[in-house]
Amino acid sequence: MLIVMKADATEREVADVVHIIQELGFRAHPVPGEQRTAVCITGNQGAVDPSHFENLPGVAEAIRVSKPYKLITLDLKPEKTIVRVGDATIGGEELAIIAGPCAIESRAQAFAVAEAVRRSGARFFRGGAFKPRTSPYAFQGLGEEGLKILADVREAYGLKIVTEALDEHGVDLVERYGDVIQLGARNMQNFTLLKRAGRSHLPVLLKRGLSATLDEWLLAAEYIMGEGNYNVILCERGVRTFAQHTRNTLDLAAVPAVRRLSHLPVVVDPSHGTGHNYMVAPLARAGVATGADGLIIEVHDQPEKALSDGAQALTLEQYERLVTEVRAIHEVIAPAPVG
Repeated sequence: MLIVMKADATEREVADVVHIIQELGFRAHPVPGEQRTAVCITGNQGAVDPSHFENLPGVAEAIRVSKPYKLITLDLKPEKTIVRVGDATIGGEELAIIAGPCAIESRAQAFAVAEAVRRSGARFFRGGAFKPRTSPYAFQGLGEEGLKILADVREAYGLKIVTEALDEHGVDLVERYGDVIQLGARNMQNFTLLKRAGRSHLPVLLKRGLSATLDEWLLAAEYIMGEGNYNVILCERGVRTFAQHTRNTLDLAAVPAVRRLSHLPVVVDPSHGTGHNYMVAPLARAGVATGADGLIIEVHDQPEKALSDGAQALTLEQYERLVTEVRAIHEVIAPAPVG
């Protein structure tokens, strides 16, 4: 159920609604909007009687929610969510560029790429310290040492760190060293991990699963938000199909499809979505043209020597050229600021 407050409802009136929801044994999720505050109810196994709320001061209406998700929906929050990471944002007016190597291999490699990322004006640096690889014999990442290198990158260049957690202990470590928790495609339906990330104070970047439907992806985000963490970024990174000319099939139709349903920001990963260096730039440009809030781009100073996913990494020069191109596209399609 969704409790929609009146535009002039006071903080005390919102608090009273929250208190009654908790007294009923449910969980309350108050979400302020530009026009009014809405309070979503979760934890109920059946329908909630709207008469508990309809006559409370400050309540405009109580709406039954028939959709499988409650917190990610535009019904709860018509305005797009802007995820703030310090002085950087994802979902705001600026196109978010999240760039860096697939894996942190050494301090020298990380700093060489970070220099180019910072020079491009990007605000986010990505890099894996823990790498879930298909083969157990492939490079698995540097672990906590890699996270320490990422923290040093943040200190030296002022970039916000986006890095993956593979398990609950990994979330603890990312909270210590990073700024945004990435949950990879293989973990999109690791519900225990989703709930742990939902209890974190850090934003969560949730990648779409290898064969996940839109509903499954959005419900995974619902798991995170249901624990109280509303700073979720959705990432389209391609799904597995019968196609053999790409590593995955990048589903750019997912961007407007999510827009129609959810207030959460959406970014596109053309690196994993294609698996080929020469495809990254065209699909990145297309992703921005569909209205994505940002891009995740893999960059390496020496792709031919990369220990992970070198075939899809851009060189530093290719990356800087791409940033110029996608920003130009974003400026053309972005709505003009009000006022």
